[in-house]
Amino acid sequence: MNGHSREAALTASSPDPTTDFGYQRVPREDKARRVRGVFDSVADNYDLMNDLMSGGVHRLWKRFALSLTGLRPGQCALDVAGGTGDIALGLARQVTSAGLVVLTDINAAMLAHGRDRLLDAGHVRGVECVQANAEQLPFAAGSFHCVTIAFGLRNVTDKAAALASMGRTLKPGGQLIVLEFSKPIEALRPAYDAYSFHLLPLLGRVVAKDEASYRYLAESIRMHPDQETLLGMMQGAGLEGCRYHNLSGGIVAVHRGYRY
Repeated sequence: MNGHSREAALTASSPDPTTDFGYQRVPREDKARRVRGVFDSVADNYDLMNDLMSGGVHRLWKRFALSLTGLRPGQCALDVAGGTGDIALGLARQVTSAGLVVLTDINAAMLAHGRDRLLDAGHVRGVECVQANAEQLPFAAGSFHCVTIAFGLRNVTDKAAALASMGRTLKPGGQLIVLEFSKPIEALRPAYDAYSFHLLPLLGRVVAKDEASYRYLAESIRMHPDQETLLGMMQGAGLEGCRYHNLSGGIVAVHRGYRY
């Protein structure tokens, strides 16, 4: 059984007290602590490393995801596992100060960077920052017109619970947008593997002084459900009209689903 199908099976029945942390198996209750440690380590260099790792293309992926929100001034949006706040900043520009954007992350260091980015951009009204677990979001049902999560779902222990939690917070007709690394087309895989397991840890060691965290990031991508598996998980969370868009040959995918 490959990593994608194993994750789906564990999520469906959860008989196994362990889960993946990269290629390791760890107690399910321990993954959040380990992930928090990774992002405590990388928080100060997170934006720089994103630019270096993707050659700046991550900005185009995020811009495309933001173009799908359909948000209008005065509406409400939630960015889950929002890290240093670049998606939340885009949402804030869409809803304007007449609306509301809530940025959440389980990691306090990442959330602090996100708060600073939003404040530096002048968004002092209509933006809130909340430390929260994606699996148990502390918001009332039907609170948001759009919920986003960008490059955060693969780090969640119980992805099905997170999808259900995010879906619950949507207003009727509201949309969940998931931007995440996925499974590239066959022709790209040899080069992508070489990059992920050789160049990426090297960048981590040289720039961030943290090879282990970036090796985990590469492994976590491989353990994340592929496009079709994640599509099925979103449908299983009660979302409708689900579909996905492959970007950069499937290296990244944007999944979308609605709460009706």
